[in-house]
Amino acid sequence: MSVTSWFLVSSSGTRHRLPREMIFVGREDCELMLQSRSVDKQHAVINYNPATDEHLVKDLGSLNGTFVNDLRIPDQIYITLKLSDYLHSHVYVLEKSQHKVPEEALKVSFLC
Repeated sequence: MSVTSWFLVSSSGTRHRLPREMIFVGREDCELMLQSRSVDKQHAVINYNPATDEHLVKDLGSLNGTFVNDLRIPDQIYITLKLSDYLHSHVYVLEKSQHKVPEEALKVSFLC
């Protein structure tokens, strides 16, 4: 079986694996921390849609806005991220990779 993983890759080459759940992006107390004065404490959220295997980004009403491919996205509206989209003025690029996982590794077993 093949499993897809999504990553945000920084301009320095650091890969941040995107989980299949909602994460907060910001300067403080967030799953993805950006150290920039233009980023609010809680700036945006990235959410996962399992039905389409896509990640979506939403600006949380930040002062300076959230940008996808140099276009400011509307506040409080989810925008679907596409492969090779870049966020925050080329700081992060969306990538994905697929890898084979044995069926046994995907099974959950409970021991009593």
